Amino acid sequence: MTDTSPNRKYLTVRQASFIGVGAMVGAGIFALLGAAGEVAGAAVWISFLIAGAIAGLQGYSFAKLGARYPSGAGLFEYLARGFGNGHLTGVTAWLTYVANAIVTAMVAVSFGSYASAAFTDMDPTWTKIFAALVLIVMTGVNIVGSQLVAKAQTVIVYVVLGILVLFSFVTLITIDPSLLAPSGYPPLGDIIASVALTFFAFLGFGIITFTAKDLREPARQLPRAMYLALGIATVIYVAIALGVFGTLPVDVVISSGGTALAVAAEPALGQFGYVLMIITALFATAGATNAGLYPAVGLCDQLAATGQMPPLMSHRVGGKASVGLLIAAGLSLILAIGFDLTAIASIGSAVALLVFMMATVAHFRVRANTGASLTLLILAVLTCGIALLAFLISTVVNDPASVVAMLVIIILSVIMDLSWKRVRANRDEAAPPTTAPPDREPGEAPPSEP
Repeated sequence: MTDTSPNRKYLTVRQASFIGVGAMVGAGIFALLGAAGEVAGAAVWISFLIAGAIAGLQGYSFAKLGARYPSGAGLFEYLARGFGNGHLTGVTAWLTYVANAIVTAMVAVSFGSYASAAFTDMDPTWTKIFAALVLIVMTGVNIVGSQLVAKAQTVIVYVVLGILVLFSFVTLITIDPSLLAPSGYPPLGDIIASVALTFFAFLGFGIITFTAKDLREPARQLPRAMYLALGIATVIYVAIALGVFGTLPVDVVISSGGTALAVAAEPALGQFGYVLMIITALFATAGATNAGLYPAVGLCDQLAATGQMPPLMSHRVGGKASVGLLIAAGLSLILAIGFDLTAIASIGSAVALLVFMMATVAHFRVRANTGASLTLLILAVLTCGIALLAFLISTVVNDPASVVAMLVIIILSVIMDLSWKRVRANRDEAAPPTTAPPDREPGEAPPSEP
């Protein structure tokens, strides 16, 4: 139940949406254009439009679920409503918890790379130091509470969006229309195939579902925040794609890699444009690190309350710092400092797609309570499934290490779920009998047996 205490401070729709925008507009857009350009050529902007539509279908499903079942556990509340509190929900929770720590570590390393490039001439030791610093700072922000997270994210998003809007404006008014001529586009099949890449730039919007606990009226505000964030991201991505591919030939974009935006800004803004993009990347990756840590508190609190995670995960150190957040941050810190994460860069994307699709499948079982359109839910599952399949096929061929790593994480998640629930079952057997639980709400999923 949402706390409606008059002394409590709540997030606004804008703040909730900016947490999602900050998670989406992270390092991905800087590295994505070259990879997408290899497949879709100058038609990447069309790929972003299609990816935005697919994300919008998922957003519709989550908005309907969030309006009916607002919870700090976000997507996992929806899974529990549809599938119960059994092993499927538990394994998915552990899988996402670990994968999100990996993604957060990778974003922090991206911040470290940009900071090192700006200040230490790409010294690898300083890359690790900067990555650790941004993780520590953003963990502190999350410990203080959701209000500071939202305020920090608001500043970051305003800076990032402001610079990206400036970049889009100066490139769009100087584009060479011949570079964007449809006659130079690849076949439609290639454009569709590239959606498996561009969709990943939208994956951060799922974090908005975790803001429900911090909204005064989540049933009304959560859908608005979801649609606002997706709308902002889609417009920005399409404008950037048009600006970059309308300024640079496709082969130059591909060869520029993560610096494509900086290179595209140079013709109009000179060296200042290059520096501006580095600053944007620093803010974007810091914001994505902040947003990546945010779900840990609500997720662990809710899942510990329902028995899916040990009670320790919701404990507060010093009455303030969530153990679940500290463990996630610690894991990210270890990964960022001690491992080369480039070989498993795709894990977070694959896990997010899988969880999104499962949450929408769960929606079918409670659709009578949410009033969602059956047609739109079917489209959401099909489009997400196609994107996941296309991604997995591409990953098996080009990045087998990510597939192996994901299988290992899935096995570990199963082991953690089974181990904890065995401990819980033994503890419950030893405990004295209790009275029967109260009746459930209409449509609420019964808890499954361990």
